[in-house]
Parts: sequence; C-alpha cells; structure tokens
Amino acid sequence: MKNSGFLGDLIASILDRGTIFSGVSDDREVEQLCSELLSSMGEVSSRRIGSAILTRYQQMDDASRLSFFQFLNSQMDIDVEAVETAARAYGEDRSAANLAALSDAAEAPRQELLRRLNHVPGATSALVEMRKELLNLLSTHPDLKRLDLDFSHLFTSWFNRGFLVIRPISWHSPANILAKIIQYEAVHAIQDWDDLRRRLQPDDRRCFAFFHPSMPDEPLVFVEVALCRGIPRSVQDVLRDERSELDRNDVDTAVFYSISNCQEGLRGISFGNFLIKQVVADLSVELPQLKTFVTLSPLPGLVRWLKGGDSPVSQEFVASLDDPQTLEANNDQLRSLAAKYLLTAKRQDGLPLDPVARFHLSNGAAVHELHALADISANGLKNAFGVMVNYLYDIPKVESQHEAFVHTGDVIASKSVAQLANAKIPAPMQRIVEKEES
Repeated sequence: MKNSGFLGDLIASILDRGTIFSGVSDDREVEQLCSELLSSMGEVSSRRIGSAILTRYQQMDDASRLSFFQFLNSQMDIDVEAVETAARAYGEDRSAANLAALSDAAEAPRQELLRRLNHVPGATSALVEMRKELLNLLSTHPDLKRLDLDFSHLFTSWFNRGFLVIRPISWHSPANILAKIIQYEAVHAIQDWDDLRRRLQPDDRRCFAFFHPSMPDEPLVFVEVALCRGIPRSVQDVLRDERSELDRNDVDTAVFYSISNCQEGLRGISFGNFLIKQVVADLSVELPQLKTFVTLSPLPGLVRWLKGGDSPVSQEFVASLDDPQTLEANNDQLRSLAAKYLLTAKRQDGLPLDPVARFHLSNGAAVHELHALADISANGLKNAFGVMVNYLYDIPKVESQHEAFVHTGDVIASKSVAQLANAKIPAPMQRIVEKEES
C-alpha cells in the first residue's frame, strides 16, 4: 500500500504542474472556437483555443450553457448519411481502411472536441463539472442524453482502474483533503473536525480514497472502515464519542460503514467496487488476523417500498412506525420486512430494487445479517426505520457470487436472512387487497 501511495503521489506531483487552465480570452463565438479546435493541427494553438472555450464556458450564465450543450448535441452529432455510406463500403469490402472510415463516421465530432479540450492543463476537473451541470438538465431536456452518452463513454475510459491511485486518508493528511472528506461524506454526516478526528485518528479506524492523477486534490470515492472484534449491530456503536480503542492485535473484523462517491459529474462511472476489493486486499496483508469483511449499510428504499403498492403490510401499520415505542416493539417484524425487501423487491429488469444492494451484490457480496434500530439518525429513520444490513465479502466466494448475480440476478443471502424473508406476516399487519367487483 505504501508503494502504491508513493507512486500515486509521484505521478500526481508531475501532472499537477499548471493544473489551472490559463484563462485565455477570445472574442469569437464559442461555436466558431469549437470548429477551429477540431480543425487545429498544432498542439500549442489547440491548447490556446481549448483554454479559450473553457474560459468562455465558465463565464456563461445558465441559459448560455444550455445553448452550448444544445449546440454540441445537435450541430456536433454524427452524420447519419456518412455512417450509412461507410457501413455499405465496409459491408462490401471489409478492409482496414473501410473499418477505420466507419469508426470515424460513427463517432460524433463532440467526442473528439472533448478529447482536445482535455489536453488543456486542469481541464479534466472542468469537464467533470461540466457534466455535472449537464446531468442537472436531463430531466427537463432529455434529448441532451445523446451528449451525456459521449461524456460517459469518455469518462469510462479516462477514469478506468488503471489510472486510479489509492491513498490512505489519516488525521495527518493535508487539510484541503480532510475538508473534502467532511464535505463529500454522503452516508453518515461528519459534524465537525472533532467528529472527523474520531473517525481517522484511532488505530482501529481506517479511511481510503481513490484519486486520479489529473485531479490529485479531488477524491473520487472514499470508504471509511472500522476495525472491530465481531460485527457491530449499529452505526451508533461504531461512531459513538466515548469508546475504547482496540489494539490492532485484537481485531478480527473490518467493517465498511460508509462509502461516498464524491464527484457528481462522474455519476455512473463505478469506482467503489474496485476500492472495496483493493482495501480488502491491502488490509489482509497489513492485518492477516482479519477473518471477516462486512459492510454496515443503509437500505435507502425500504420505507418507500413499504409505503408503495407492492408493500405486504397495511399502511396503518407503516404509519404506526413513526411512533418510537411502536417502532421498537416491532424490531423482529422490521427485520423480516427488510429481508423480504432485499430478497424479493425487484426492478423491471429483474435486479434488486435497492441501489445499495445492487452495488454490493454485483461486487460478489452476500446479504449476511439485518439489524433493527441500527441507524437512529433522522435520515436512517426516514429511509429505513433505522434498519441496516451487513453485506459479507467472503473472499474465496466473491468472484463466483459476482458471476452468479450478473447472470441470474439472484440475491445470495445467509440462511438466517432467508428465514426472515420467509417468515409469515401477522394477520393484523397484512395489507388488505380489495377485490374488484365483477
């Protein structure tokens, strides 16, 4: 791990020189600048024009940025007739030249424009921010999805695992990085610097993040880890202020209790699966006595499912859970309902309804155990009535379970969770479905 961190820092330090594009000014219309960038042959002139485009974009208001996206979406789209011509030519003569011509024709010019913009120092971060703003427009301008497909295609290549650098984050990391950990924590909010210190400074706590050499000061995703003796039953146990720090020789379990994606502009570009597996591998070397690797994860869609049309329980029962006493009295029922949700609630494509479940199951983990009143924060109660779940990363089984999930979509769960999912719902709690009169 130390070697990978050193190499990552070395690469980052080399590429970090001049990471802010120079803010070149050019009075020509941005559309003209884009056309000139595509036709430019010189590296120096290309960087100058690219810098001018990025500077102009930063100065645009919301309406102008929408117009810019619409220009890229329509005026820099593929030429359908050229694709058809190239496809016919390749169908008649499958030569390398015809294949190259077809490949060129099938790629929208905006892809090459984005590549050339990325030659400008500091442009990668600017393009990630540009896509973030584009994503915010898709709900009202769905036609821009074509442009987003090109962003996504390029980012998948630019941010592939081979370019990512894993770094441990500690209380001694640079202050600007620590501030971003506080800012980007998306699962269990970090209240202040003292709260952050409690998560990073003790020897039985770890944090790791992925960085990209072109964005050395911006974490892409990070995971917080608690080293424990046994599996904790609640996040309150993990995060409580007063606790006894465990000696590293006494721990046997690594608990991934928070995984946060940091860059909204990289939505859909998966890093967390690589990060977890890398951290498991690194911790196994550092602490060979670790035998269990689990998450302590939220169920963000549980309450929404219980309140929806597919809920197996009455809405009166669901509403009663807003009362803390009723909630505590129904711990076993909540665990059973959570098991039914994880194992049976599906999207139209047959995959689990819960997004966190899809993530961990696709990584090869299994649903291991459910805990009631495990997250009694306002967010935990609102989304899952406080229920949390352990996903178990059983290293010898991860690959085969990943393959099984990818091919069948079946949810792999422990025997105890399967029994919870099969438990009958008491009659007073059951949802009554009124039959339509014939």
